[in-house]
Parts: sequence; structure tokens; C-alpha cells
Amino acid sequence: MDVIHTALLVSDIERTREFYVDALGLTENWSFTGDDGVENVYIGGDNAEFQFKYDPEGSPDIDSGTMAHVAVGVESTDEIVERLVERVDPPIQRPPTTMDDLGLRVAFVEDPDGYVVELVEELE
Repeated sequence: MDVIHTALLVSDIERTREFYVDALGLTENWSFTGDDGVENVYIGGDNAEFQFKYDPEGSPDIDSGTMAHVAVGVESTDEIVERLVERVDPPIQRPPTTMDDLGLRVAFVEDPDGYVVELVEELE
């Protein structure tokens, strides 16, 4: 068994692409538009994807507060936060912090719809 993707409603698919692909550095793997007109864009890495659902007929009522966060593995937490700040200037909930006991460096930022993204760097 494996996790395949997590579906998130978004209010602006281009801002979402800018955040996750252009600034964060993930890959847009594929997309399709359903019979209902909702655009589905799959962005991710090697093991799992986010499915971003965008309805051009109207913004959904997004309650990003119902989810604690999603986590993304990164090579350098500091470099990614710097790139995000330069390109999309997201709210930073927690700046890069080293968790020595876990061997991790993490940061928490918000995406354009207020979803919290945890950036996780494994330290050597």
C-alpha cells in the first residue's frame, strides 16, 4: 500500500503553479479537465503528488484551517525559503529551525490559499 496523492481545492491555479512549481521546485506531472469543468493539476515528486482542483466558474469556499499541514522534502530548507520569499513572498509561520534530536531542519510557510507547507531537510 502507498500514498498516491492528496487533493486540495485552490482559488487560482496559476498562483498555485507559481508557488509549487516555479518557487518550490516541484514538478507538474500531468493534468486534465473533468466533465464538470474542474481543472485537475498533479504536482509532486518521486513518491506522491498533490492534486490541485480548480473550478474556473467560481472559487470554492476554502477552509485551509481544517488541515494542519502538508510536508515536502527539500535539499536545503534555507535556500527554498529564500527562493519562496523572493518569488511569492508567502507568510512564514516558522522560519528555518534545526531539530537536532531528529536530524532535521524545518520551516513552515503558507501557500496562496493558506495551506501550511512544512519544508523538511534531512541533515547528515
